[in-house]
Amino acid sequence: MPAQGCSWHPRHRRCAGPVLLALTQGRAGRAWRLADTCAACAAATSHTAIVPDSPLGRPRSPVPPAPARGTHRPGVEERLRVRETLTYLAAALPQFTSPAARMLAVQCALRADTRGRALLPAGLLRGMRLHGRTEIWEELACGVWLQHPDVRSAPVDVQLLDATVLDQIPGRRTRCCAAHWALRPTPLHLPTTSPPAMRLITLILAAHITDLAPHTVDTEALTRLSGHSRQQTAELLDRLIAVRVLTAWRQHQDTDEVLWEPITPQTTTRP
Repeated sequence: MPAQGCSWHPRHRRCAGPVLLALTQGRAGRAWRLADTCAACAAATSHTAIVPDSPLGRPRSPVPPAPARGTHRPGVEERLRVRETLTYLAAALPQFTSPAARMLAVQCALRADTRGRALLPAGLLRGMRLHGRTEIWEELACGVWLQHPDVRSAPVDVQLLDATVLDQIPGRRTRCCAAHWALRPTPLHLPTTSPPAMRLITLILAAHITDLAPHTVDTEALTRLSGHSRQQTAELLDRLIAVRVLTAWRQHQDTDEVLWEPITPQTTTRP
């Protein structure tokens, strides 16, 4: 629970995402805890991995009902799917995984079908500045997350190896929409020519946007989702201010949260 004083993770703003089965290491590996945890709490808990459902385990979630006509809020469902995917990848990929590999993994996970297969068009990889980057595929293959594909083919045929991908929330169309949103995560705007580290931190922040202001994200969760240290994360946030993606950010010492404000049309208008 996200209450202050929780012994398992720092306090954060609220629970979010689906309930996952999480395995947490404690006491330097001498103790383990298995518990049902929401995606937000799993991301905030260190030394935690998500346990995939097995065919004999919990049943797959039923397909959620479609929203009533006129009630869909653009970007809301996409942000939730991307936030869940980032949380999953923080546990599934090695901690040293590069930002470029994490961005590619987001696309693979969201575009995968029920057999863990994804087809990535050459145009998509060119737009992400990853076309021909064989070392990125090798990085994910070395982490035993996918089979090393033939990157000369078009589209690139990807086979994911992690069984957790097979138990995603049903609704491939929604996940594909989330994959498209992740390429340009509104309302934050960053040129596609920007370095992968800046694009990844921008995606993480955009996925945590809510109706409340200032927006917040746990510092530990932010570092885990991005694979950066606290100092590297602070430097990236400063760079986002310099390129006018954020107006400001600060560290809340009591809650260990990062509070930030995006650039809005009002803040970019000159008097």
